[in-house]
Amino acid sequence: GGFNEWRSMKAGQRIAQMERIVPGVKAELILSTGERVCLAQRSEFIEGMKECGIRNDSLLGLNYVGAKIQGEEVGKEIVYNTMQIPVGGFYQLKLADGTKVWLNSLTQLHFPVTFTGEERKVYLTGEAYFDVAKDKQRPFIVETNKCKMEVLGTKFNVEGYSDKDDFEVTLMEGSVKVASKQGVGNTLILAPDSKACLEKDGRLTVVPVDDYNPYRWKEGLICFRAESFSYIMNDLEKYFGVSIIIENKAVLKYNFTGKFRQADGIDYALRVLQKDISFRYERDDENQVIYIR
Repeated sequence: GGFNEWRSMKAGQRIAQMERIVPGVKAELILSTGERVCLAQRSEFIEGMKECGIRNDSLLGLNYVGAKIQGEEVGKEIVYNTMQIPVGGFYQLKLADGTKVWLNSLTQLHFPVTFTGEERKVYLTGEAYFDVAKDKQRPFIVETNKCKMEVLGTKFNVEGYSDKDDFEVTLMEGSVKVASKQGVGNTLILAPDSKACLEKDGRLTVVPVDDYNPYRWKEGLICFRAESFSYIMNDLEKYFGVSIIIENKAVLKYNFTGKFRQADGIDYALRVLQKDISFRYERDDENQVIYIR
C-alpha cells in the first residue's frame, strides 16, 4: 500500500485558519475504512469495522500493541491507519511492535495496525521522533516523499514536511541507513550524534549534532540556538498556525538563542524576542496574520 497524499504544511495551516484551531488541539485517527476518531486526552478503547483493541491512554497516547484485525482481512492485506496532527498539536503512539513515535505539529503518519511480512514500514509527512523496538529479522522503514530510512533498533528524529525543501534525519542512538529518492545510489549510513540533510541537488550530506534542544518539541518546548529571526518565525508559523509577515527587514540580521513552552502561546514567544531585538508587532486575528514592524 503506497501512500501518496503527502500533506502539505500550507494546507494544514489553511485548515487551521478556517477552524481557528487553538493550542492543545486534538489529534485525529483515521481508520482503514475512513472512519475518523478525535483523540482527546482520555483513556478509551477504539474499535473500527476492521480493527479492534486500539487503546488511547490519557498520558501515553495511542497504543497498538494489543490491536487486532477482524474478519476476512486477517493475514491477507496490511491494514493501515493514519494519525493526523493539526497545527500546534503533538501526540504520541506506540506501534504494534512496541516502537514509540512522537508526532509534531502538522504531521501525518500512515502505519499498519499490525506488522506482517518481512519489514515494518510507515509513511511520514512532517516531523516525528522514533524510538524503534529492536527486531533483527524485520527492518523498520520510514518513508517520506524525499527519502527512505531503514533501521533495526534506534532513536532518531525525522523532519520532512512535504512543501519544505529541506529534509533532515538526526540520529541519537543506533544506526540508520538513509536513501534519497532523487538520484540513484545516493545512500549513506548515519552514526549517532549526526544528521543527514538533503541538498537542493538531491545529494545527502552529513553534519555533526551537538545540541539536542531542538528535538525537545516532544516535551512541548520550542528551543533555538543562534538561529536567524526568519528561521524562528517559520517555526512559530508551524506551531501556532499563523502567517508572519516581516515588514521590518532590520530584524533579519539578528540571531537568537532561547526556549519557550508552546503552551505559553505566541504573544509570550514574541515578547521574549522583543527583549533582545527591538521591533513592534501587530496581530490581525481576523486573518491569522502577524506583522513584524
